Amino acid sequence: MDFALSAQAEDHCTRMWDFMREEVFPAEKEWAEHLRTHGEHTHPPVMERLKASARERGLWNLFLPKLAGLSNVEYAAIAEISGWSPVIAPEAINCQAPDTGNMETLELFATPEQREQWLEPLLAGEIRSAFAMTEPDVASSDATNIETRIVRDGDEYVLNGRKWWITGVADERCRLLIVMGKTDPGAEPHRQQSMLLVPIDTPGVEVVRHLPIFGYQDQHGHSELVFRDVRVPVSNLLAGEGDGFTIAQARLGPGRIHHAMRAIGMAERALALMVDRAKSRVAFGQHLSEQGVVRDLIAQSRIEIDQARLYVYKTAWLIDQYGAKGARTEIAGIKVAAPAMATQVIDRAIEVFGGMGVSDDVPLAYFYAWARVLRIVDGPDAVHRRSIARDELRRVPPYVG
Repeated sequence: MDFALSAQAEDHCTRMWDFMREEVFPAEKEWAEHLRTHGEHTHPPVMERLKASARERGLWNLFLPKLAGLSNVEYAAIAEISGWSPVIAPEAINCQAPDTGNMETLELFATPEQREQWLEPLLAGEIRSAFAMTEPDVASSDATNIETRIVRDGDEYVLNGRKWWITGVADERCRLLIVMGKTDPGAEPHRQQSMLLVPIDTPGVEVVRHLPIFGYQDQHGHSELVFRDVRVPVSNLLAGEGDGFTIAQARLGPGRIHHAMRAIGMAERALALMVDRAKSRVAFGQHLSEQGVVRDLIAQSRIEIDQARLYVYKTAWLIDQYGAKGARTEIAGIKVAAPAMATQVIDRAIEVFGGMGVSDDVPLAYFYAWARVLRIVDGPDAVHRRSIARDELRRVPPYVG
């Protein structure tokens, strides 16, 4: 068993760290100031400079093995680094949610015409997109519950329904919605759903509001949408009628592991900040780093981060070997474990920082909010635990007694 990264991964990680230290971390203040002065959902110009530099450095579309030539294990190390600046770095290398999942979906299921219209601009970083599945009136953790209707009318589909927590809609560059709805409510539960490609400027698409997470408004937004008699050509159907649930499962598997990778990066930055604070802050006559309780927080954080990383690498290796289906249980496991670990580590860092930890002077408060949200997005923890328990109950142990 070899725990060393490949030479290719080491090279990409070195270039990624150079990019982070030389450009991404210095850009964080400029990014925040632009949003403060120009509006929460405007596009900071610094991002286009970062994207151009990332392309020159060969750090672009690294999440797609077909394009980047990286395995999931190799990409995991790079995605973790991007998690140190989770708002800016993933987009700078065109590896940001929800676009990564949408690009993977289009790569797998789109027609040549759909690829040309939507996938190519996404791969070039020219537009943004959103994935519209979750609904406010049903428990969308069970995707068979969704109520949005897709009805064929001649050469068009007519779409009616309401969605919320749709990430990316507030970004002024968002052009495409991949919308999940029911085409045949009378079919078997997992064959009722289909997916449509809906340009965001289609008549009948209404953006109702942009939802905050713990009071934070993301630049890309998490939005509530209403579709009223939205008409798109039949050619905008993704794959076939009744394939929506299958497409959703294919899309969400890789997305869950990408979130876990970046969560580890957030936790590592929180730990680095915790250690720096402990070394420099004095209380009761000695540095915090000399206090036993603080040392315990640091040690426990290191143990938990390393445990989660190994779990992620194992899952990435299984995907490389057997595909997402072959790593189903592990994908569910890291979706629970990595955000929970990150939440705990970030909370410890906030404790060491005290009042500063819950301010915007350091990124810990936002990190905590986003890590906690990760325990809900792409399926809440309870749903994944349910899946893991089901698989465990089916397992035949080598011995019981």
